[in-house]
Amino acid sequence: MPPSDVARAILPARATRLSFSGAAPQDIERALPVETPIAVVYAPTPYAVMMASPMDIEDFAHGFSLTEGVIENAADIRAIDVAPDQGGLRLTITLASDRLKTHLARARNMTGRTGCGVCGIEDINQLPFARRVPRSGKPLSIAAARRAVRALDALTPLGDLTRATHAAAWCDEAGDILFVREDVGRHNALDKLIGALMRGGVDAARGFVVVTSRCSFEMVEKTAALGAGAIVAISAPTSLAVERARAHGMTMLAVARADGALLFTDGAGVEHDLKLEGAPGA
Repeated sequence: MPPSDVARAILPARATRLSFSGAAPQDIERALPVETPIAVVYAPTPYAVMMASPMDIEDFAHGFSLTEGVIENAADIRAIDVAPDQGGLRLTITLASDRLKTHLARARNMTGRTGCGVCGIEDINQLPFARRVPRSGKPLSIAAARRAVRALDALTPLGDLTRATHAAAWCDEAGDILFVREDVGRHNALDKLIGALMRGGVDAARGFVVVTSRCSFEMVEKTAALGAGAIVAISAPTSLAVERARAHGMTMLAVARADGALLFTDGAGVEHDLKLEGAPGA
């Protein structure tokens, strides 16, 4: 898990701390996460403008392209160019010729595009549903999930400095966190994680995803597109997220804390291997 360039994603800002208890105001300096417009271009056609943290951009290019259905694997991308553009970044992605033809053939209204994952579609029936990916991993270990949740905070420097970003992590079956990506946007953090795994040739089925944000249906769909069989969310899920997780045969733990979590899907996908607190080896 190579370190991200956190420095470029932070700006210092002056602020005044106000006390509701009547204490005197205090001038402080606070680190803020940089939020940058990134114009995504599948050469030569503009596709979307995303608001994101200016770090791990090549990971973002791969993960975003996969979860948008533009590519199916890393080999579909021939080149990536990142350049400054009008106060933001222009991310130009060159596709293999066959993928470019398929992409250009997709009729899509991009008006009002945001990072929500559904703006631009014209009908509810067009809501994305990830293609099924064969999974070869083991059931989610509860002990592994606990281990990952307890370890995540120490591996999120951008969030630690700003308290204003999201993180997505991939853990092996033992619960060791091997990849972490952060961003001001929860979708972007997960796309960056997915891109890192794609570029690293990692079999995502042999582990699970942890996200710090609420677990919406888009987060489930992106995880399904990756091929992971389980998602652990620090925050709560939405009803559609649970529905989609069940439809994909995905295990979902949510409201995950150091002392427990809620299982919203079939318990058959879970290995209950926790030892009692205080017992030897717990």
